[in-house]
This record gives sequence, structure tokens and C-alpha cells, in this order.
Amino acid sequence: MDSPGYNCFVDKDKMDAAIQDLGPKELSCTELQELKQLARQGYWAQSHALRAKVYQRLIRDIPCRTVTPDASVYSDIVGKIVGKHSSSCLPLPEFVDNTQVPSYCLNARGEGAVRKILLCLANQFPDISFCPALPAVVALLLHYSIDEAECFEKACRILACNDPGRRLIDQSFLAFESSCMTFGDLVNKYCQAAHKLMVAVSEDVLQVYADWQRWLFGELPLCYFARVFDVFLVEGYKVLYRVALAILKFFHKVRAGQPLESDSVKQDIRTFVRDIAKTVSPEKLLEKAFAIRLFSRKEIQLLQMANEKALKQKGITVKQKRQFVHLAVHAENFRSEIVSVREMRDIWSWVPERFALCQPLLLFSSLQHGYSLARFYFQCEGHEPTLLLIKTTQKEVCGAYLSTDWSERNKFGGKLGFFGTGECFVFRLQPEVQRYEWVVIKHPELTKPPPLMAAEPTAPLSHSTSSDPADRLSPFLAARHFNLPSKTESMFMAGGSDCLIVGGGGGQALYIDGDLNRGRTSHCDTFNNQPLCSENFLIAAVEAWGFQDPDTQ
Repeated sequence: MDSPGYNCFVDKDKMDAAIQDLGPKELSCTELQELKQLARQGYWAQSHALRAKVYQRLIRDIPCRTVTPDASVYSDIVGKIVGKHSSSCLPLPEFVDNTQVPSYCLNARGEGAVRKILLCLANQFPDISFCPALPAVVALLLHYSIDEAECFEKACRILACNDPGRRLIDQSFLAFESSCMTFGDLVNKYCQAAHKLMVAVSEDVLQVYADWQRWLFGELPLCYFARVFDVFLVEGYKVLYRVALAILKFFHKVRAGQPLESDSVKQDIRTFVRDIAKTVSPEKLLEKAFAIRLFSRKEIQLLQMANEKALKQKGITVKQKRQFVHLAVHAENFRSEIVSVREMRDIWSWVPERFALCQPLLLFSSLQHGYSLARFYFQCEGHEPTLLLIKTTQKEVCGAYLSTDWSERNKFGGKLGFFGTGECFVFRLQPEVQRYEWVVIKHPELTKPPPLMAAEPTAPLSHSTSSDPADRLSPFLAARHFNLPSKTESMFMAGGSDCLIVGGGGGQALYIDGDLNRGRTSHCDTFNNQPLCSENFLIAAVEAWGFQDPDTQ
């Protein structure tokens, strides 16, 4: 090994078995796009010395606060903070939340060095309140640093990043929790088969997804985590979501046909990640990760902001027990003429996580309020989002999640106009379960950056006047964020005095008449759906449900 950082911190026998130092020794690339490709391909992954140089360069280029602690600061403070304690007995800072320090082939001295560096980081960054990823980051950086002081300096630059458009490591419980919610949203959108399995076998599906950072920062073997970190330093936080989604896809592929117990799913995934080398190579993991066609970084940031805002509104800013999605639908007080508790829990697992924290509130029931579309609107106005459920006389059950207040229909002066956002989706429950989302989620190539899309007079779209990006709710959002080739792909919901429509373009996913008596369903461009039930149907019952914050009851 030619990297001086290994001389005293690493168990060389373990390290030699893990990675052979066979790669190139220099990197002349300066263009970001080329650097991205090299990182994804693992260009410097087999050379300890070159990876150390690349990390030094990438971390040096992180824009930071004017005053950021450096190696000399570490030399000044480490003795005062550590004192005469044995480094192996040093307590970890509270903000790591009892996280174990990954061994990553470190020897006893290396593991002690990680604890010393973490305590010094806690001293220099008193604002950090929750950062369970930090032990893994420091342990990895120690491999590629000449000494503890240099490792400390690199970690400081990552923590002190002040580029508002570049998210690196969550440093508060609010940021961490909103990241978990965002990951749950992304699983819901991009890993539907795995999500269906998680919902089926887990009582607390949100808690399964809340473990996603641990998969990366702790359970992944060193050679895998280092490859992820290579790309992370070049491309940022979005890479972490991609890799965690890929892990879940591989877990589903391997375990889908095997029995899973609800009380062990979380541990099963951790064990799978720990032993991932039995299933997939680092190259295949990254290949799968980058085959997932996520929305842009900007759009994901909007989703993160929306989840943070929802948590703040619920007063969740410090570490506390979160609400579980399955506990939001209580069997003892849930009553519906259309769906069972289990079916409602399944629907609840599909909604954006910021609303999954809420409890279902019955707004309208045709059996209670009568078969009147006007009464439906009256009961639903002021509530956003809402859930529409329909039961036909043939005992078919279908519906829609509708992101926007029905009062928006009044903006069109009595004409039928479409509004809503890309978070809307339609579904059927009986005779079989199927969900259809906005077609753009499956085909993000349809999206292009602004300019804003113009609205047609015959199918106008709502436009928010809010200047707060968090008020835009999420990235799967209002069609104004996208330049779509056809406006039919943004026909989410419309309502008039004589009908209610969900989805448009070449057909309608749902059409209900003004008497809530008859309806029809067909393929539409917005959701690319199959008919949700018999194409022409008679209605037995209609319900609309709202989302009630438990704290407001």
C-alpha cells in the first residue's frame, strides 16, 4: 500500500483482502461531466493513493463558511477535549444517536481516532443536533487522510458546506426525518413492487424506510460504501437516494418469494445489505441506481422542503417518536361503507408521507349526505388533499387521490377547467388492486425545464401566486414546473355543476354525473390507466375523505 493514511489506522491484512491497489495513479480530468462518469465507473476505486488525492481535491472545492476549522484547530483542541481518556473508551457525541462506529477494516487505533475526531467535531459544530451518518463518513475519510487532523479538516468542510443548492449531510433531526419521509415518497413512486411487499409484511412501513441512511452509512461493506461516496462527493445527496432505492429493489428481487415476518423486515434488510456481496457487485449496484430515472435535484429539494414544512407544522423539530402510517387508520373508530380498514391502510401507504402522518376524516358520504354533486363540493371545500372512493352496483371499488382543494374549480367562471398537481393518482381495489400515477412519473423524459407551460382556454391550469417554494408542496407537482409536449398529460381534476372528472386526454380515468348516479371510466393520457371498473357503471356509494392532523383533534 502506498497511501500513508493506512500506516497506523488500518488492519492491513483485512484491507489487502478487501481491495487490491491496482488502479491508475493520476487524474487529470477537470470537467464535471467527465468527473461524474469517472466516479460512476470507479476510475479511482482501485487506487488508494489516487482516491486520497481525489477526495482531497473534491472536498477542498466544497464552498464553505468563511471560518471553517482546519487541521491546525484539531491539533490545538484534541488534547483538551480528549484529555487522558483512552480513545477506545471515549463516549460518542449525543448527535450520532447511539450509532455504532463502522469498523471499515480499521484497527483499534483507527476506531479510537474516529471517536476523537467526532468529539472534536461536536466541539466545533455545536449546532449539530442529529447526525447519525457522521461516524461512517469519518471512518471512511480516515482511510484517505495522512493523519487525524487532516481527516478532521475534511469532515469539517463537508459539515460547513454553505451552498444552498447542495445538500450533503443531515445535521438536525428535522432534516433527517424529512429525508426519511422523502425516501418513503420516492419508494412509493419508483419501487412500487418493493413498496407493495413492505406494506404487506410490515406494520410500520415508515419505520422501515426511516432506516434507509443506516443501510448506506453503516451496513454497506467498505468497498461498496466507498464507491457510493466517490459519486456522492461529485454529485451530491441525490446519489444516496438512488443507491438506497437500488438496494430495496435488489432486496425485493431476492426476498419476494420468501416468507417475511413483520417484526423482522427491518433487520432482514440490514442483514441483506451487510451481506450484499452475495447478491450484487458494487458495479451492478451503482448501475441499478443510475438506471432509476428520478426527477431533477431541484424537484427533489422541493419535496424535501415540503416534508420539512409539514413536520414543522406538527411541531416536530427535535428527536421524538414519529407517527406510524399504519397507526393512522385505527380499526376501532374507522367506518366506511366502501372499504375495509386493511384497504384504507393500503391506500394510506400510497399517499405522500407528509399526509400519511394524518388520520382519515370522512367528509362526504352519499348514504349520509345524499346523491348530490353540489353537496359533495360543499362538504369537501376547504380540505386539501382529498380521497375519492366509489363503489359500483357490481361491487367494484375504485377511486382517486386528489391533491387540490375542490374550490379551485370556481376560478374558471363556471366553465369546466382542469387543475391539481402531479401527485394525483387513480386506483382500483376490487376486483384487484392497481394504482395509476401521473404518466410523467413513469416517463420523466417528458419533462423539460421551464419556461412555464401556457394554459389553453378549454383546459386551463391552476397557477399558484405563492413565492414560498415550500408552498408548491412537492416536486411531482403542478404542471407549471414542466414544459409538456401535450397538455392532456396535466389534466388532473375538474369539476362543474353537472359532472366531476379525474384525468383527461383521449378519455377520462373517472367521470361522475351531477346526480352521483352514473359514471364511466376509460384509458386517459394523464395516468395511462386501464379502466378502473366496468367502463359504464352505476354508483352504489360515494365517499370523500380528508386528512386530519392528530394534533388538531
